Amino acid sequence: MAEFHFVEDYEKHVARLMRDHPIDEAMSLAVGGAYDIIGRIEAEALIRNGLRDGMRLADVGCGSGRTAVALARRLRIDYDGYDIVQALLDYAKSKTPEEYRFHMNRAVKLPAPDATFDYVCAFSLFTHLLHEETFIYMRDCHRVLKEGGKLLFSFLEFRMAALWPIFEATVKQYEASTRPTLNMFLERQAIEVFAAKIGFSVEEFIDADAPVLDEHMLGQSMCVMVR
Repeated sequence: MAEFHFVEDYEKHVARLMRDHPIDEAMSLAVGGAYDIIGRIEAEALIRNGLRDGMRLADVGCGSGRTAVALARRLRIDYDGYDIVQALLDYAKSKTPEEYRFHMNRAVKLPAPDATFDYVCAFSLFTHLLHEETFIYMRDCHRVLKEGGKLLFSFLEFRMAALWPIFEATVKQYEASTRPTLNMFLERQAIEVFAAKIGFSVEEFIDADAPVLDEHMLGQSMCVMVR
């Protein structure tokens, strides 16, 4: 058995996708599909919320490099991506500038010294973790951020009607024993409690259906926290 549920889940999920689809399609599906446009939306969200040239960014749960590819087109940053599946990391590395660094990391903590990063992002990461794992990861993001640094992450929440179909689909997959990975909803009140306990201040919540790039929305809610 894997040390954490998400390692075993995602290794099997990615292996199935690579078996059943061409590599580019498999790598897009592994991070939820719509590789180009979602990457551009994520990059725009980061830039709107303070990511700038010269900053050092930790992309936690970087997957196959969707966010990294989009960022490389727009900014010159010091980039570190972390994920749990080597095939995803290898693909991300092949699509991004050679100075971008990618790391295998299967803990819910980051292998980096205190106050290393100006910014941390986590797209579709906490959506697949238990709440206690999310809290531990958030706490470690606080540790590796510089004073005044930001954490931007996406999450699923019941208050957004547009996200209810995700829960319905998860229920059906669970009943049919076909659920590929865990989908976890996290409410804003819980996020605010986590932030207060850790020492973050919540700067902004962004609704899942709020346009981010022209008329395009991410499809998950987002939260911006400041250390």
